[in-house]
Amino acid sequence: MKKRYLVLENGTIYTGEAFGADTEVMAEVVFNTGMSGYQESITDLSYRGEMIVFTYPLIGNYGVNRDDFESLRPAASAIVVHEIARRPSNWRQMMSLSEWAERTGMPGITGVDTRALTRELRDHGVMRAALVDDVTDDVLTNLRHFQTDKNMVANATTKTQYQNPTDGVSIALIDFGLKNSILRSLAKRGANVMVFPADVDAETVLAANPDGILLSNGPGNPEDAAYALPTIKRLQEKLPLMGICLGHQLFALANGAKTYKMKFGHRGFNHAVRHLTHERLDFTSQNHGYAVDRDSLAQTELIVTHEEINDNTVEGLSLKNHHAFSVQFHPDAAPGPHDAEYIFDDFLTMIAETQKETTRHA
Repeated sequence: MKKRYLVLENGTIYTGEAFGADTEVMAEVVFNTGMSGYQESITDLSYRGEMIVFTYPLIGNYGVNRDDFESLRPAASAIVVHEIARRPSNWRQMMSLSEWAERTGMPGITGVDTRALTRELRDHGVMRAALVDDVTDDVLTNLRHFQTDKNMVANATTKTQYQNPTDGVSIALIDFGLKNSILRSLAKRGANVMVFPADVDAETVLAANPDGILLSNGPGNPEDAAYALPTIKRLQEKLPLMGICLGHQLFALANGAKTYKMKFGHRGFNHAVRHLTHERLDFTSQNHGYAVDRDSLAQTELIVTHEEINDNTVEGLSLKNHHAFSVQFHPDAAPGPHDAEYIFDDFLTMIAETQKETTRHA
């Protein structure tokens, strides 16, 4: 293996060995605390424009399989590990993680002290970084001028509408960077899912005659997708609506709240969330670097329904006088605990009750 270097914008340099694609990248570097689920994380479109540091020391030990992709190709710009597995073993594997990374054009670095790197990111916050084969004077200069892509959602969303037809309840899903596991969770419940691009207008969605609206997860700063806010505002007045992750943040913005960039975000599968209404505690899968500003909710019609127990981050919202709510975490898990799968059932129950009310008043 040849030498490769991870250079942070504050000047810190971590030395390791290269694997995967032979290419250099610049991206925001973030850390993920999951002990498994690396394949799902790397292909989660919410990681577009980010370099993932895996805190678990051994990554790739069960290889890559055909079933656990959240999108067709790597979404992450690169991955940073302490040790890449040399001899993966699992009955489902089709190749090693390093082989797949090379084939799909994703670079990686192994041999890094990821505990020290994670501690640095926790202390100083996520920052821009370069993964390079040579450290030159230009690397830090280029890093200081590097700007994150403001069109991440536009590059992650579907370009055309498509459908998973069934005879079940009809869900219009607006794709801001959709995880396949959300589709699987809805399909398991018999839903007829119609997927629309992120920039769809409300009239197009309503013309499809759905029973409910779902706003998906996705990458980047929610304010960069502000073009979706008028659509969300109109749709929530017409039909039951649910938002997940970026969809949660856009739902909040559409109703007058504000969002902010977190110091290092929540990325992992062990985040404890308190349901304030039901008085239950769920361990959840999360991947977000932005959050809803709790102080900005006072002048809105939004109510906090869930919060993270460690830092009190707003993890769920509902809207007064409308059948609309959102969660910051991933009820689809994949990977992670399945504690919060009931959120999808709550959404379908909301749709059914709304239809009964409509029929009763017709």
